[in-house]
Amino acid sequence: MEEQATTDRLPSTEVRTLSAGDPFFERVQEINDLIARRAYELFEASGCAHGHDREDWLRAESEILHPLPLIVIETETELTVRAEAPGFTAKDIEVRVEPHSLLIVGKRQEASEQTRGNTLYAERQSNLIFRVLDLPINVEPERVKATLSDGLLEVTLSKVMQEKKIPVLVRAASA
Repeated sequence: MEEQATTDRLPSTEVRTLSAGDPFFERVQEINDLIARRAYELFEASGCAHGHDREDWLRAESEILHPLPLIVIETETELTVRAEAPGFTAKDIEVRVEPHSLLIVGKRQEASEQTRGNTLYAERQSNLIFRVLDLPINVEPERVKATLSDGLLEVTLSKVMQEKKIPVLVRAASA
């Protein structure tokens, strides 16, 4: 049987400041707390040796967050950001846009599996995505389209159109 490709449109993106009580803020705070807790565990495991804060944080981040490789494509009128998010659905991902940045946060439900016997070895992917991308040009947050198809998230952002300079021609006065 052939699998059919599906394209899901993500809920419309929003421009809002993060504040306590906002579910999005709480999601970001939850991710930050997980990373901080794991970084502290790494700090303790190294005998509380100071001077490795950054390495501990980056290692904790890489253990907790799903890597989100990006491709950014620019045309005259828009930016397109493509990100690989296999296993995530449109309901799992939230996209926020500001004039100069793109924020992608995702959390998928963990599938429970029942096995008989002892597990000798298992590799799993993280269920969390968190990516902030500083954009090379200002975009219009109200004109954003985000779709997810076969694990590929595509966000199309319209550029803020720059005003054109119009050269002023100088004419000699006629007598």
